[in-house]
Amino acid sequence: MHPSALAKRLYLLLFLVIIAFYLYGLGMLPLLGPDEPRYAQVAREMFLRGDLITPTLGGHTWFEKPALPYWLMVASYKMFGVHEWSARFGSALCGLLTIAAVAYVGRAVERVLDVSGAPEQASGFGFSSVLVAASSLGLIVFSRAASFDVAITATTAWALAFFLVRELRRETRSALLIGFYICIGLSLLAKGLVGIVIPFGVVGLYYLLRRTWPTRQVWLSLLWGLPLALAVSAIWYGPVISLHGWTFINEFFIQHHFARYVSNKYHHPQPIYFYPIIILLLALPWTPFLLTALAKIRTWAWRGADALSIVRVFAFAWLILPIVFFSFSGSKLPGYILPSLPGAAFLITDHLLRSQSRWLPGPTTRLVIFGATLIVVAAVLIFAAPRYTEGESVRDLLRVADARGYAGAPVLARRGDDRSAQFYAYDRVVYNAEGEVVTFDEVSRERARALGQKLVVLIPAEYVDYFRDTPNIEVIGNNGRTAVLGWTP
Repeated sequence: MHPSALAKRLYLLLFLVIIAFYLYGLGMLPLLGPDEPRYAQVAREMFLRGDLITPTLGGHTWFEKPALPYWLMVASYKMFGVHEWSARFGSALCGLLTIAAVAYVGRAVERVLDVSGAPEQASGFGFSSVLVAASSLGLIVFSRAASFDVAITATTAWALAFFLVRELRRETRSALLIGFYICIGLSLLAKGLVGIVIPFGVVGLYYLLRRTWPTRQVWLSLLWGLPLALAVSAIWYGPVISLHGWTFINEFFIQHHFARYVSNKYHHPQPIYFYPIIILLLALPWTPFLLTALAKIRTWAWRGADALSIVRVFAFAWLILPIVFFSFSGSKLPGYILPSLPGAAFLITDHLLRSQSRWLPGPTTRLVIFGATLIVVAAVLIFAAPRYTEGESVRDLLRVADARGYAGAPVLARRGDDRSAQFYAYDRVVYNAEGEVVTFDEVSRERARALGQKLVVLIPAEYVDYFRDTPNIEVIGNNGRTAVLGWTP
């Protein structure tokens, strides 16, 4: 068999394995934490209303995030029904698209090196970079959650992939730049203004590190490229601003962009060194090779014209820019720097292929690391994760309450990290005028009677003993974190 045909078959087999792994078990666990159930519910309300413009939660406008991930969920609901698997399918798809962007760059590197007369340097760059990216813990975890972070990772990965391939090919046509700007527009739809900060920030840092200026064509592309990106993003921003005006602008841009960045308004403070630690966790199991790759940056030809020098500097800018930018944010969450992972994957791959050391894994060992990671993650998902998540969601508690005769009863939910009632009892949760859930201690008996003859009450598990002998209250269940009561007011 011709080597090129064999390589294509290996790529196809690898991608089939990756696709199967990323789609497997998406519905095995309940929606977890404060974000997954809320995002999934916002998408369900848009789906049920047939409204792709206005995000709502419990019937109240919810302008925290832009529309693209919601649209992916809505499309998935339409095709597969409303459940956990379909809520997470869009994220898994974005994870796969991120890997595809890495493969696109890796294959371009191989072709450029092959044409330039260095086929031995080209060997395996694309295949190995896909192995590294697909088995990085950060991409695996966030691709299995209803997450906005993996959506922005996919769109920025493709934007930067188009630009890097253009640099490698020294392309003079505008096709790759068109792709770059279209993906910036999609990034604005994926997670807001950071969708323009990351691509332009990485490209700017790349030129700064190489101590060179962009070509005239790149400068001129701003004249038509920025309007193109804005036109793509205007698919949603135009209608939503037209419908909601200052209410949207204030909540989306001022509160959830600028106030979130410059203050601790949303209570996610972390030290300045938080993200350098997080990137090492996201890059597992390849973290040691990332550290050794970074230890050798002083040996790079920062202004070198060869393909590998270009890739190294661009990948370093890709890795560093999100980390530096978000390190100065007043609100820090691990997923914010997920867009750095493709850059890390290229640095790791370059180091594995170019360094001569018996301690570095060869092709077979790299495949073993990749396969072992997938097996370990699958084992954790099957055997360990279900036990851990029992106390992280009220899904099963609500099912028990329904079986006890409280099906259809209004739900007084809890505030805090577990917002799963907003998805699993979406048409029964009681909200106040501000769009927050109404809790048990906020409701008078008269208000409760007006809500219904029976109510389901969720309270912290540590308080359940206070209600065991209380008239008109039945203790139904307890998952260790939350208890569910049946109340007949």
